[in-house]
Amino acid sequence: MTDSSPFSPAQARLELPGVIVTAGQLRQAEAPLATMLAALPASAASSSHTQGHASLSQAGGRSWVGDDLVVICQGEPYWRDGDAADPQKIGARFRRQGEDLLDALAGQFALVISDVARGEVFCAVDRFAREPIYWHGDGQGLALASSADALLAHPAIPRQLSQQGLFNYLFFHMVPAPGTVYQGLHKLPAAHCLRWRQGSIDIRPYWLPRFHETSDDVAGLKTGVLGSLGDAVARCSSGADSGSFLSGGLDSSTVSGLLARKQPGADAYSIGFDAAGYDEIAYARITAQHFGLTGHEYYVRPDDVLNALPSVAAAYDEPFGNSSALPALFCAGLARQDGKRRLLAGDGGDELYAGNSRYAKQKVFEIFQGLPAAVQGLLRAATRPLPDGVPLLSKAKSYVTQASVPLPDRLQSYNYLCRLGVDTMFTPDFRAGIDSDQPFQLDRDIYHRPAGASSLNRMLYLDWHHTLADNDLRKVGRMCALAGVEVRYPMLDEAVLENSLRIPSALKLPGGRLRDFYKQATSEFLPSATINKSKQGFGLPFGVWMAEHPGLREMAGDNLARLRRRGILQAGFIDQVLTLHQQEHAHYYGELVWVMMMLELWLTSRGFEP
Repeated sequence: MTDSSPFSPAQARLELPGVIVTAGQLRQAEAPLATMLAALPASAASSSHTQGHASLSQAGGRSWVGDDLVVICQGEPYWRDGDAADPQKIGARFRRQGEDLLDALAGQFALVISDVARGEVFCAVDRFAREPIYWHGDGQGLALASSADALLAHPAIPRQLSQQGLFNYLFFHMVPAPGTVYQGLHKLPAAHCLRWRQGSIDIRPYWLPRFHETSDDVAGLKTGVLGSLGDAVARCSSGADSGSFLSGGLDSSTVSGLLARKQPGADAYSIGFDAAGYDEIAYARITAQHFGLTGHEYYVRPDDVLNALPSVAAAYDEPFGNSSALPALFCAGLARQDGKRRLLAGDGGDELYAGNSRYAKQKVFEIFQGLPAAVQGLLRAATRPLPDGVPLLSKAKSYVTQASVPLPDRLQSYNYLCRLGVDTMFTPDFRAGIDSDQPFQLDRDIYHRPAGASSLNRMLYLDWHHTLADNDLRKVGRMCALAGVEVRYPMLDEAVLENSLRIPSALKLPGGRLRDFYKQATSEFLPSATINKSKQGFGLPFGVWMAEHPGLREMAGDNLARLRRRGILQAGFIDQVLTLHQQEHAHYYGELVWVMMMLELWLTSRGFEP
């Protein structure tokens, strides 16, 4: 355990990549390459190339310039046969196969190929968008970057906030792809590619999961869970001094244990909280002892949050409201202090193997959806007049009311905006500029995309986009970058993913037993206490601390006072949330205070005055 904070805002190491490629002519005359690079951080201009119509720069990536192609890669792609996929090999394969090369490409990557001879640009992100691509384009030109801030450094791209993007942030607590918080800027969604041809932009998913609902080799699937994960951990830790995040849950414990097989005594990093219901250090210690890991711990304190919060909010390209970003930062900072260059994270297991409680809850509601329409109608009519004050009757009424809403809309039943009301929260002027149904339509489009999938597998696929690509991976990736550490995600390795697709829904979630198949597959590997523990994670007790800590209350109050003047949320609503936090439910309303406060901190960090 350490007493000193593992992160200091003065020592932040965040280095944003520069503009990757611009093609054609944007609305204004394209700036010379030297001018463009001068507007970027020095690290972003580490190398550059000019070839025909394209202007290129990169930081932290690899590039290859051929006679007719320019290839730039971020991350660590590899071919499915196991060989490394360097930019030159990617270029050669692109010449032979075109976009079909993505069928053979795996790993963590953002890829840009500029076909100079044809005047085209092709780009893609991996199946979980672990390496992002932001883009701006119109009928005349295209600009791509691995960060929104770098893209906005281009003089032809306007820096104007999107009301819809702000609304989507407050709905999801992040801004999901393909939108951004800026007008005219977009994010490439996970497993999507983009082709620009002389002013025409085509975007499509290049990969969709094919879920299997029958299997004659259940034993082989169970063996494949740890087998594929072991290979993934070996690949992700290769070539770097690696440690692991260790929350004490199933996924981080599995990844850490497999790392210990490869590196006996491997270092694992854990975060604790001196708040009831939030601390999992005891389980992290059980895992560390079981696998012979060298455990490192830090207890986050309210003062740590107070000191780091402005830097955390400013580190993200867009407003980001996941409060567990703070624990991720302190964990990564602890590893960086220890000299580690790479951390392995356990993100993804719940979304592959059905570990979130909402999956089991929705399964209960789906019973109603399976009834004949006439029976559903009778039940609605019978329960509608029931009183709300009688426990059993109100529960029956609530069940029918919720079950009558189809998936995926029903997943948002407990969303703040749905429970509190858009008209109650937002000012009339702001409401006039947004489509309040857009978040639901985005969910629907993703949910219905996989052909022939069960409702469980559709929910998993939706979470691959919103919970992983748009949220957890963005959270961990940016906090590791801020701490100066690389991060890799063994749970999201292609072989692990493909094995999970072959597990029937009935085995992933039998009855209401979350993660049942995974627990069976790892029962002889993980400690029994880990297998049987209740789910918790890296949640931050901000609402509880804010009720007790004057500095956090003052920071929240000051930022919400500024937010009140922006004309987004109604002043009375903001005041009501602060009152409810103090008088009723500190945890529930504290999370909403956090989301609003992070929005204001981010707006202030980008110079948007109220």
